[in-house]
Amino acid sequence: MNRKLTEVIQAAVEIDAGDPKHIQHFLKVQSFADYISSRENLPAETSFLLEVSAILHDIGIHACEEKYHSTAGHYQEIEGPPIARQILDDIGGFTEAQIERVLFLIGHHHTYDSKQIDGLDYQILIEADFLVNLYEDHAPESAVMSARDKIFKTNTGLSLIEQMFLSKSR
Repeated sequence: MNRKLTEVIQAAVEIDAGDPKHIQHFLKVQSFADYISSRENLPAETSFLLEVSAILHDIGIHACEEKYHSTAGHYQEIEGPPIARQILDDIGGFTEAQIERVLFLIGHHHTYDSKQIDGLDYQILIEADFLVNLYEDHAPESAVMSARDKIFKTNTGLSLIEQMFLSKSR
C-alpha cells in the first residue's frame, strides 16, 4: 500500500478513535473503491485520489454531530472538506490540484444528481459508499433495486450490487 494512503488512514483513525463503526466503514468504502477503480481501469493517480477521498469521505461526521446534532449528508459535505484539507496539508506532498479534487469528492459524495457527477472517480466513490451503506443499514431488496437502477453506472459496481444483494445463495 502507498505510504501516503497509510498516513491518511492513520489520520482518519485518530479522528475516529473510539468509533470502530466509522473506521470500519471508511476502510470498506476504500476497499470497494480500489477494487472498482482497478476493474474499471482508472489511471493510477485518479485511483489514488479516489482512495484518499474514500478514506476521508465521512471525516466530518463527528463535527456534524457536535455542530448540528445530525449526521445528514449535506452537513457532512460542508464539514468534511476543511478537516480533510488539514489532514492532507499535515501529511504533505499533495499538489493543490490533487487536494482540490479530494475536497470536491468529499464535498459532493452525498450528491447523486448524474448531471453533477463529473468523473468516473466520483461515480465510483458513490457506488462504493452505497455498497457499504446498503449492507450496514440492512437495506431491503426494494432499496437495493432502487439504488441499482438510479445510482449504479459502472459495470463493476452493477455486478457487485447484483452479486452481493440480488443473487440467491447456492
